[in-house]
Amino acid sequence: MLLNTLNAVVPLDGLRRGLRVFLIVACAMGVTACADTRYYLQSVGGHLHLMQAARPVDQVLADEQIAPTLKQRLALAQRMRRFAVTELKLPDNASYHRYADLQRRFAVWNVVAAPELSLTLKTWCFPVTGCVGYRGYFSEAEAQVEARALAAEGLEVRVYGVPAYSTLGWMNWAGGDPLLNTFIGYPEGELARMIFHELAHQVLYVRDDTVFNESFATAVERLGGERWLSVQGSEAAKKEYAEFDARRRQFRALLLATRTRLADIYKQNKPLAPDRQALLAMKNRAIQDFRDDYGRLRNSWGGYGAYDAWVASANNAAFGAQAAYDELVPAFEALFEREGRDWQRFYDAVRRLAEMPAPERARALKKIPTELEIG
Repeated sequence: MLLNTLNAVVPLDGLRRGLRVFLIVACAMGVTACADTRYYLQSVGGHLHLMQAARPVDQVLADEQIAPTLKQRLALAQRMRRFAVTELKLPDNASYHRYADLQRRFAVWNVVAAPELSLTLKTWCFPVTGCVGYRGYFSEAEAQVEARALAAEGLEVRVYGVPAYSTLGWMNWAGGDPLLNTFIGYPEGELARMIFHELAHQVLYVRDDTVFNESFATAVERLGGERWLSVQGSEAAKKEYAEFDARRRQFRALLLATRTRLADIYKQNKPLAPDRQALLAMKNRAIQDFRDDYGRLRNSWGGYGAYDAWVASANNAAFGAQAAYDELVPAFEALFEREGRDWQRFYDAVRRLAEMPAPERARALKKIPTELEIG
C-alpha cells in the first residue's frame, strides 16, 4: 500500500532523473570524482531496475500464475519478517514486504583487492557509506573489467556474487529493500539469517568501519537464525541447518587459522625484511596447506563441495574480505550474553560502542569475551 502511494507521488522515472541530477551536483561539489560518474550511474540504474522489478508480496501471493513453491517461500519470508520485529526488535518498516525476480543468480558482484604480501583490502570511498573494502557492480562483466584493471596494478583480486545488499533504510520511503529470487530459495535457516543480517544494517551503520558493521550484522544473523529455528523451525529445517552450519563453522575455523598464519608471514614484510621471494614461498606454502587441509575436510563431509570454487581461487583479497564478516563476531555474541540476551539492550550497547573512536571501539569489543570469562 505504501509503495503504491509513493510511486504515484514520485514515479520511478522522476526518481531516476532526480538521482542523476544529484550525481551531477555531487560531482561539481567534489563529493565524488567526475571520473567515477559512470560507476555511480550503473549503481543508480541497477538499483532502480531492482526497484521497478519489485511487487508487493501480497500481490504475488494472489497471482495465479506464480508457482506454489515460490508462494510458500514468500509466505515463510513474511513470517520471518514479523518475527524479526516482534522477537529480535529489528526495524518495522517497508523492507522485505516486496519481491523481485532479477532473472540472474546474484543481486550484485563485489570486487575486492589486496597487495601481494598483505591482507589489507584496497578501499573505495562513497558519499553515504564512507570508505569500504569492496566495490559493487550490477553487471558481472563490468566487475570483471574492474578486476582486470586492479590486477594490472599488481593487486590480488577477487570477484564474488552477492545475493542481497542493504540500502541502510535510506530507500524505505520508496518501498524498501525487496526479497529477491537470488536468495528466496535458500534453506529455511539460511533464509532467516539473510533477512536478519540485512535488517541489522538498518539498526546501525558506522561509516568507514566495514569490520564492525559486517561483524555486527553477522552476529545478529547467527543469534537470530538460531532463535528462529528453536521456536519456529520444523525438525527437518533444524536438521538441515545443523548439518550446513557445522560444515560452515569448520570451514571458517580453517580460514581463521590460515589468515592468522598469513598475517604472521606478512608482518615480516618491512623495509629490512628477509628476501621477498622467501616470503612469497612461505605464503604459497600456507595457501597450499590450506587447500590440502580443505581437501581432508571435504572428504570428512562425504564429498560436499560447496566451498570448492572459493578454495581454488583463494588469495589475499578473498581472505581479507572474509575477515570483515568474522573477525568481531565472537565479541558481539559475548556482548549479547553480557546484556542478558535482551535485544534492545544489546542494540543500545552496540550504539554506545559506535560512538567511540574506531581504535577504542575495537579494543573495547575484543575485551568483552575475556571480561565474561573472568567474571
